[in-house]
This record gives sequence, C-alpha cells and structure tokens, in this order.
Amino acid sequence: MTPDDESWLSQAVALATANVADGGGPFGAVVVRAGVVIGVGQNRVTRDNDPTAHAEVQAIRAACRTIESFSLEGATVYSSCEPCPLCLAACLWSRADRVVFAADRHDAARAGFDDRAFYELFAADRDTWPMPVLAHRVPTASDPIEAWLARPTRIEY
Repeated sequence: MTPDDESWLSQAVALATANVADGGGPFGAVVVRAGVVIGVGQNRVTRDNDPTAHAEVQAIRAACRTIESFSLEGATVYSSCEPCPLCLAACLWSRADRVVFAADRHDAARAGFDDRAFYELFAADRDTWPMPVLAHRVPTASDPIEAWLARPTRIEY
C-alpha cells in the first residue's frame, strides 16, 4: 500500500459515511486512473429501488462514462468495504487493474449486510440454492451468439 492508496481509501470511506447521513447504505467507492478520480459511487439501492446500485457498480458506471470506454484497464477501484460478489464481478468485468478495500465482509455482516451467505451459496451446488436457476434451451438459443460472431464490426471485450 502507498500513501496515495490510503488517501483514496479515505475518500471512499468518507463517501460511505456521507451516504449514511443522506439515508443511503454505508458504502462508497472511488475509481482512480493515473492519479485522477474518474468515477465515484455511493450505495443507492434503497434510494433508487435498484438492487444493483451498489457503490462499486455506481463508481464503475461513472468512470466508464467519464473515459467513454467499457474498460477500466489501468485503474484501481477503492471501496469503503470489501466488494460483495456482485461488485467483485463488476470490477472483474470492468478490467480494473486492482481493487483496494477498507472494511471487510465481517464488518459488513455486523451491520446486516451478510455477503458471506452469497460467497457460500456460489460455492454450493446450484441444485441446493433457495432460488432455482434453470437452463432450458430453445431452438433459437444460439442465434444471438451466431449473430455476434458473424458481425464484422463487433467490438471485442
């Protein structure tokens, strides 16, 4: 860790604390590339009635709009708390170089945000999940993939 990492993390924590004061969840995130903040986010799940409006996702969306790219290669996502599986997947899909977080999943669980349940669920056989996730192949199932593969102007990601 560097002094810059600590500074960016402190900013993410401050965003999270301010969000609580505004009635939001206790999570904040900052995306930094080349020493410049390109995106910030706060948990807006209950405010926006959007279960995907987690701080890291919001920050990633803002950063991608700022740089006009879906790739955050060269960037770091700083989060006030260890990313949940949704946010971790978003960070991976964004191609950020790294994720740095302050509080951990045990701190989140103490506040009622028990991400451990999801980590455990993903490690379990899908047949044991409380919500069925079912595959059913229709005759046209591969049509979108074939259309993508046939499109010469597709943007690889």
